[in-house]
Amino acid sequence: MKKIKQRFFFCPMCGGVLNYRYYQGQPRLTCDSCTYIMYENPVVGVAAIIVNDEDQILLGRRKGGQYAGLWCIPCGYVEYDEDVYHAVKREIKEETNLDIEVIRVFTVQSNFHDPEHQTVGIWFLSRVTGGEPAAGDDLDEVKYFNLDQLPMMSFPTDLVVIQCLRKELHRRRAGLRSV
Repeated sequence: MKKIKQRFFFCPMCGGVLNYRYYQGQPRLTCDSCTYIMYENPVVGVAAIIVNDEDQILLGRRKGGQYAGLWCIPCGYVEYDEDVYHAVKREIKEETNLDIEVIRVFTVQSNFHDPEHQTVGIWFLSRVTGGEPAAGDDLDEVKYFNLDQLPMMSFPTDLVVIQCLRKELHRRRAGLRSV
């Protein structure tokens, strides 16, 4: 069995000890007492891509934790029992004070930059419908940036998303349809 850093030690069902056992080729935390299998699934995050009339993207500067001072596409987590479309609108309001309309899902990516907190992110292409930009919650500043003059970014996947956005904007300027 390959060595895995164990993050959970007690069963949420009975309090028994959790140990890794292989099921269908995957190591799964399994209770020694009740045999409950605890699946370690990624958390779902949402982010809004907001581009102004000058094709600049809205970014937020993180104010705390390991990413303090670095920038990101405004984002947050989906709450349990919350629709992803509602979640992105709520998170953007909390982070930037902006009301948005979702245009479409832009991309979905897996985030592996933090092995302790893996996420699946959904980036929504969005437009502002109200509010004035003001940092809130996890951010201390919000600002528009040219896509070729980005600040130091906190999340590597945001750079992948921005590269996809550059390509889409280039195709649009060239009069080509987006794929």
